[in-house]
Amino acid sequence: MKNLLVTGYRAHELNIFDEKNPGIGFIQKAIESKLVPLIEEGLEWVITPGQYGVDLWACEAVIRLKRNYSHLRCSIISAYLNPDEKWKEGRQRYFQDILKGVDYYASVSNKPYEGVWQLKARDELLFRKTDGILLFYDEDRGEASPRFYKERALKKQAKEGYRYIGIQAEDVQSIADEEAYSAFDAGLSDDPGGYGDPEA
Repeated sequence: MKNLLVTGYRAHELNIFDEKNPGIGFIQKAIESKLVPLIEEGLEWVITPGQYGVDLWACEAVIRLKRNYSHLRCSIISAYLNPDEKWKEGRQRYFQDILKGVDYYASVSNKPYEGVWQLKARDELLFRKTDGILLFYDEDRGEASPRFYKERALKKQAKEGYRYIGIQAEDVQSIADEEAYSAFDAGLSDDPGGYGDPEA
């Protein structure tokens, strides 16, 4: 697999409204854990639609991974011109910073948002240009925008062998639990008695 589409929830669908939310780091680690074996098998391009949420967090993760995997490339293909135009200022800055680290950025339509046809044209291109998808979507959390990507990917998988790789909430939770346990364990090992100060 040479080209992989990576997408999933938008930030608000995960109730993440702050760039400093610790959940973002856990999501990125879950993405990285799925990407590394694929990169080592020959993955060259990670492509996202560039929406605020999993798409941009994945770009950040890939930009970090590029330090160790120099052949890896990252691309954002948005549906229309200036997708960040109506975002809050902080998010616009964040988007512009991400763009500095990606290898290719383009919009399918060279006009600002006009209608759903632009989103459909983008998705058509993304599925045509990729060999598989890494999707963060958990049906147990209820329906959300990534559902359409999953349905389309599974149809393409059945017809053409398109590869579907999922990330679920439990994958992210297990990373969070592991880190909490490691921090707790490190705290205990700093304590000569091993159990902390009962008087504290």
